Amino acid sequence: MSVKADLQYVPSHEWVRIEGGEAVIGITHFAQEQLGDLTFVELPAVGAHLEADQEMGSVESVKAASDIYCPVAGEVIAVNEALENAPEKVNESPYEEGWMVRVRLSAQPTGLLDAAAYEKLIAEEA
Repeated sequence: MSVKADLQYVPSHEWVRIEGGEAVIGITHFAQEQLGDLTFVELPAVGAHLEADQEMGSVESVKAASDIYCPVAGEVIAVNEALENAPEKVNESPYEEGWMVRVRLSAQPTGLLDAAAYEKLIAEEA
C-alpha cells in the first residue's frame, strides 16, 4: 500500500506518525518511487531544532537529489543511523525501516494531510 491510513502527510511528500509528544518522520512511498534507488541520505544532527517546513536533510538517488523538509516543529531526538550504510531501506520499507528522524514536538502540528487528502494530491501529480 502506497498511502497508509494511520499516518499524516505534507505536500512535499514526507509522512508523520505522531506518538504522544513525538513525531516519527520519513518520505512517502510515492516520493521514493519518483526518486528511484536511493544512494545517499543526509539527516540532521540529534539535538537540532527544526521548524515546520524547514529543510532537514536530503536524499540522493540515481535519478536526482531532493531536499527533505520537517513537517513539524521540534528537537531531533533520534535519526535512523542504519540509512547511512543502507539508504535502500527507504526504497524497501519507507514507512517502517526507512523512517528518518524522531522529533520531540515543540508545537502542535498544523497543516498535515490525512491519507485521503494525500492520495488526492499524488493522483493530481501522477
